[in-house]
Amino acid sequence: MNRRRIVLITSLSLLSGLLLVVSGVLDVRIDWRSNEARAIDFFGSDEDDAAETPDVAAAGEAFWKDGSNLPAMVPNGLPASFADLAERVSPAVVNIQTSRTVKYQMPRAFEEFFFGAPFGQTPGEHKVPSLGTGFVISEDGFIVTNNHVIEGVDTIKVAFSNGDELDGEVVGRDPKTDIALIRVKSSKKLPVLALGDSDAVRPGEWVIAVGNPFGLEHTVTAGIVSAKNRVIGHGTYDDYIQTDAAINPGNSGGPLINMAGEVIGINTAIKPGANTVGFAVPINMAKQILPQLMTSGKVTRGWLGVVIQRITPELASHLELEDETGALVSRVMKGGPADAAGVERYDVIVEFDGKPVKVMNDLPKLVASTAVDKKVKLVVVRDSKRKSLKATIAKMDERALGDEVSSQETGGASAFGLKAQNLTADLAARLGLDEDAGVIVTGVLRGSPAAEAGLRREDVILEVDKQEVSDVGTLDELLSKADDGALLLIRRGDATVFVPLPAPPD
Repeated sequence: MNRRRIVLITSLSLLSGLLLVVSGVLDVRIDWRSNEARAIDFFGSDEDDAAETPDVAAAGEAFWKDGSNLPAMVPNGLPASFADLAERVSPAVVNIQTSRTVKYQMPRAFEEFFFGAPFGQTPGEHKVPSLGTGFVISEDGFIVTNNHVIEGVDTIKVAFSNGDELDGEVVGRDPKTDIALIRVKSSKKLPVLALGDSDAVRPGEWVIAVGNPFGLEHTVTAGIVSAKNRVIGHGTYDDYIQTDAAINPGNSGGPLINMAGEVIGINTAIKPGANTVGFAVPINMAKQILPQLMTSGKVTRGWLGVVIQRITPELASHLELEDETGALVSRVMKGGPADAAGVERYDVIVEFDGKPVKVMNDLPKLVASTAVDKKVKLVVVRDSKRKSLKATIAKMDERALGDEVSSQETGGASAFGLKAQNLTADLAARLGLDEDAGVIVTGVLRGSPAAEAGLRREDVILEVDKQEVSDVGTLDELLSKADDGALLLIRRGDATVFVPLPAPPD
């Protein structure tokens, strides 16, 4: 009887253990290497094991934080509609219709077809229409637009939303910032747009763009300010506002408007292939130059006389700089304001006229907006020490500095349909070029000898007729003598090639 009881108890114990193993309550681990077998239950654990085992979440348990427990952010002034704003600003937004004369030469094959024998190059011309946008800033007819909208045109027609159409004339233009001022004469006061403060704008704020994309008059698009201080490779004064409000060809020169109905930017450029990546010139930049455009038709900029470059982590390490703040001086122009002030190569300019120079691009904009003959304080870092200097700002010689030169402003280059600028070390780095000297092509006029030769934007011109090209001035001088054409040596990507340039038309 006792034996039966023992067997029964043993059987029940084994069955209970088996059920615990199957259910996972009892964890049985067998270490064959050490010939040990251990059983650990969840009602207690071995003290040594507890000391060695890290505290981890149970299988399947979340190891991240769910939710912030903070109230949701609701955009300030979230508009229910942009209709009232669009209706208020639209009367001051205008459609700018232009035309320009393009000259061409009839190929000999066409001469033989029409006349039976070649008579030499036969000149011809035709009118090319173009569309853009602008906005009225004064009741007496001053209108802001882009320089590229009205550059080189023969006629300007300005159309208002009420159907009025007036003749426009160019008052002044600035290719470097792509800003232009035109004027119309009207017998009545015109509706105007107020100018805002682009420095106060923050990414994420609502904006609308009003313009004439593809000739579709007074199209309104809405979005936000995506970013500020964008450098997109258009020139020394790049400082664009980026927006995702749709901007397309024909919007150029139109206003970027905040929710108060103020202009905070001039819509200027788009990123090809992207639907909602547009760029606008900050209106505060326009405020600095519009008075000069109205009074003299052009902009006079200050000049310091230094060549600067961006401070990279590698440069900061080699030069033992504490950080990457400021503009590194790589060259001081002999006889210039910086030279007279005692600026030296390897100096890092960190302050100009009381304003900080945080990055390289800050300095050209600060200097350019400074009045000629003004005495300013410079703060440089030299040998890890800050040093104060005094400089008297001079007038900028645009060609000497190698900024982009318009084909209307240069001699030799314009005759061949070329726009070019000096290639600086920083520009070469931005474009991924190995060269740090020469002249880079920034534009090629359609139908010109340069276009016929196959020259492209970003080609680097190294030589003209076996003579080295160091700057835009040298290029103009050499090409002005090339009545019968010239042989160019250019760098394109990784290749260096010769390009024969045909003679310019008479």
